[in-house]
Amino acid sequence: MAGVSLRNVLKSYGELQVIHGVSMEIADGEFIVILGPSGCGKSTLLRMVAGLEVISGGEIAIGDRVVNNLEPKDRDIAMVFQNYALYPHMSVYDNMAYGLRIRGLPKSEIDARVQKAAGILELGQYLERKPRALSGGQRQRVAMGRAIVREPQVFLFDEPLSNLDAKLRVQMRGELQSLHRRLGTTSLFVTHDQVEAMTLAQRMIVMNAGRAEQIGAPLEVYAKPATTFVASFIGSPPMNLIPKDGKLLGVRPEHMEPCAASEAMLTIEVDLIEPLGADILVYGHIGDGESARVAARLHASAPAQAGKLPVRYAPQHVHWFDPATGKRIGP
Repeated sequence: MAGVSLRNVLKSYGELQVIHGVSMEIADGEFIVILGPSGCGKSTLLRMVAGLEVISGGEIAIGDRVVNNLEPKDRDIAMVFQNYALYPHMSVYDNMAYGLRIRGLPKSEIDARVQKAAGILELGQYLERKPRALSGGQRQRVAMGRAIVREPQVFLFDEPLSNLDAKLRVQMRGELQSLHRRLGTTSLFVTHDQVEAMTLAQRMIVMNAGRAEQIGAPLEVYAKPATTFVASFIGSPPMNLIPKDGKLLGVRPEHMEPCAASEAMLTIEVDLIEPLGADILVYGHIGDGESARVAARLHASAPAQAGKLPVRYAPQHVHWFDPATGKRIGP
C-alpha cells in the first residue's frame, strides 16, 4: 500500500485548460472521494492518477515514485469502472483470474488470490457462473474482486455504483466500507452523488470547473462550506443563499423553524409542500428572482400550508459569503 501525492496537477487539451493546479496529500490507507457535478474534471483527475490521461503539468506520486511517465500497468493500481467491463464468455473465476494469468503468476497463487477475494466479497457460490447469470450488484462485486486479486497499492473507483438501483447502491456502499476496513488500501472514489461522498469518504475533494473548491472531512465540508458553490452543492435541499447587507447569508433548510410572525427572521411565501414522512420540505420565495427562492426542512408535525410561513434560525447556524468572490467570510 502507499499514499498518493497530487502536486499542482494540470491538464489541458490544446489551449483549453480543464484541471487547474490540484494539490493534495493522500495518506496511506485513506479513502478519498472526488465529488462534483458532470464536467467538473473529477474523472479526468482520476484517469491522470491511473495513467489513462497524460498530465500537462505538475507531479503525481504513488508512494515514493513519481509516476508521470509510467504506463498504467507499471503504477501498481487497480481501477473499477461503472460499466463493470467483465468478459461475458468467461466465468466469474476466470474474470477475476485473467489479469493474474497475463502477468504469469503461478496457478496456485492465482487460485489462492481468487478464492480469498471471493470469500471477502461473498462470491464463492458464483465462481462458475457467467456474468449474464448475475445481478448488477453481483457483477460489480466481481469487478471489485478482479481489482482486489491484483493486491495493488491504490484502488481507483470511477462512479462504480451509478448503474445500480437505489436499494443496491445502499447495499454496495456498505460493502465498500466493509471492504476498505478489511483491506486498508488507499482508495480514490469518483462520484457525483453527495450521499455516496458523505457516507464513504474519510476526506473529500469537491471539484468545480477543474478546481479543488474544498478539501476536508465530509462533516467539516458540510458544516463550514468554503464557497457558495460548495454550500449549494452539498446538502439536499441545498443551503439557502440570501442577499443581505451587501453579503450573502447562508442558512441550511433543516436549521429553519416555524415561529410567530413577531419572531420571524424570514417570511416565506409558500409555493410547494412535499411531505416525506418524518419531514416536510417547504419550497417558496421571499421576493422576486432566483436568489429569493428558499427551502425549509421541517418536522412532520410542523404547521405548513400555502400562504405565509414565518421562520427563524439560530445565530450559530448562520453562514456568510462574499457575493463577489463566493468565498466564506469568517470562521
